Amino acid sequence: MKKVILFSFFLVLLGAELQAQAPSYQGKTITFIVGSGAGTAYDMYGRLLANYIGKHIPGNPNVIVQNMPAAGGLAAANFVYGVAKPDGLTVASINPAHYFNQILGNKEVKFDWTKFTWVASSDKSEHMLYMRADAPYKTIQDIRKATEPPKCGATGTGTSGHYIPRMLEETLGAKFTIVAGYAGGNEIDLATERNEVVCRSFTTAAFFAREPYHSWRKKSFVRILMQTGRKRDVQLPDTPLLGELMDEYKTPDLGRRVASVMLGSGELGRPIVAHPATPAEVTKTLRDAFMKSMADPALLADATKSRLEITPVTGEELTKIAKEVIDQPQDVVDRIKKILAQ
Repeated sequence: MKKVILFSFFLVLLGAELQAQAPSYQGKTITFIVGSGAGTAYDMYGRLLANYIGKHIPGNPNVIVQNMPAAGGLAAANFVYGVAKPDGLTVASINPAHYFNQILGNKEVKFDWTKFTWVASSDKSEHMLYMRADAPYKTIQDIRKATEPPKCGATGTGTSGHYIPRMLEETLGAKFTIVAGYAGGNEIDLATERNEVVCRSFTTAAFFAREPYHSWRKKSFVRILMQTGRKRDVQLPDTPLLGELMDEYKTPDLGRRVASVMLGSGELGRPIVAHPATPAEVTKTLRDAFMKSMADPALLADATKSRLEITPVTGEELTKIAKEVIDQPQDVVDRIKKILAQ
């Protein structure tokens, strides 16, 4: 009889422990903040995940999406870091390059990049540079030789529209004029159509995922001058890699190390984060649910229809990468500061 009682007591304790490890979200609502405007690639990925994440979380909570694009998405990062409660009910999809703002000492930054709770990422994001086809810059070499640099649009510091052209200046000697302050990527594309700017750098995945780029490609409205990554994208077989261009123009070692750190944002992809004080058991629940969502056949089918690539990165991997991009030798940090301050 005592053995039965002890065994029953053990089962109760075990059940309580399992319940603590997998907290229930029944009757609750998760707010999924997207640090960019509606209709952007980040928004498309965020809403895709929000449609499925709830069924993979104990209690099947409701999930709502809230766009918070202010300050190039810095508002979203600051909010989830310091304003939202650490209860796992608020997560955010943030710009993976906001660590540049921390390196620069931007006063608007209210977070420590390494201390976010890194949940997961839906894909790894390689970048590219588009140029209006009627602009007099057909290659990177044309930009290197130009007396008047091309105007590229950006929302602000710490976004690919700003740091990719600045990185190309450092590594390839190609000069650009950055026109910053646009509300979002959609506004930059409209400015390109109005010929206010002629170029923009952002992710390859976004370029092949939505309008206006489908129409642009049909009309040959833009050409792609450069792509990052270790191998050429199958959709851009004739576009040179940054690595190939750095070999061609004999980029020094410091420039290559700077490029490696600046392109760390591509490894972070489209990171989803939570408050740094989120409990370990809640973090595990969120991480497991996001990874299950990104393996869900229904989600993958929807992603294919929307031309969204799914190459998930775990929260553990993101945590490691986040520390690596911040923990750099002083000469690399100083160079990055100089580049981004321009």
